[in-house]
Amino acid sequence: MAGKSCNILITGANRGLGLEMVKQLAEKSIPNRKIFACCRDPSAPKAKSLQELAKKHPGVIHVLRLDVADLSSIQESAKKVGSIVGKDGLNLLVNNAGMAPWDNTENFKLKDMQDTFNTNVVGTMMVTKEFLPYLREAAKSSGKPGMSCCKAAVINISTILSSISYAPANISLFPVVAVSYRLSKAALNMLTVCQSQEFKKDGILFTLVHPGWVRTDMGGPDGEIDAPESVSGMLRVMESLTEKNNGAFLDYKGETLPW
Repeated sequence: MAGKSCNILITGANRGLGLEMVKQLAEKSIPNRKIFACCRDPSAPKAKSLQELAKKHPGVIHVLRLDVADLSSIQESAKKVGSIVGKDGLNLLVNNAGMAPWDNTENFKLKDMQDTFNTNVVGTMMVTKEFLPYLREAAKSSGKPGMSCCKAAVINISTILSSISYAPANISLFPVVAVSYRLSKAALNMLTVCQSQEFKKDGILFTLVHPGWVRTDMGGPDGEIDAPESVSGMLRVMESLTEKNNGAFLDYKGETLPW
């Protein structure tokens, strides 16, 4: 992801995969990089690790308040980012923030379902919309043909649990099926495909990435891999993306997943 500038924004960056992604990107030898690490409340105890990481990388990691369920918060953070990146724009937006109540079709709670869709789908769509001018600026100023994450790209973090083809098999593995999460991520998949076509003319790449079943607060202690392995894999995939992967659904190993 090297270039004349490398401006990256990650939502949900205070823990789990988001925090690990900020950490690994900060440690990479990327010239002129700025990492905007966003979370709902940067002053909360849950953001302590992120704040400590930012102190280790002054001038590289910028911690910002961004609540994906709050439009005014998104708009305010977009203004701050725009004032910092200027004409270089935003090269990479990683929509990582999400929520996953463990429910099923019988015991789900309406508010949980609504909150999950607001966060995982509507919130992602609003974040991308507000940062779109800076993504366009990056694509325009890069002077590079094709599509890539060092030019202008949006990576939406999805899940294999959103795959309709795989649903019968993987639902049988879990007594609680996380139906709100599955439905919202299936909607996110469709949103990403729509965006990949709508903004193709702008040279902005849109790709879905499944991080694997990871041992995090959201994934639980029984996950198959840890956060460092997942993130290192996802970063390798991101570095390899081209226009051929616009609208694709990939896992952290780069394998194509079925819808």
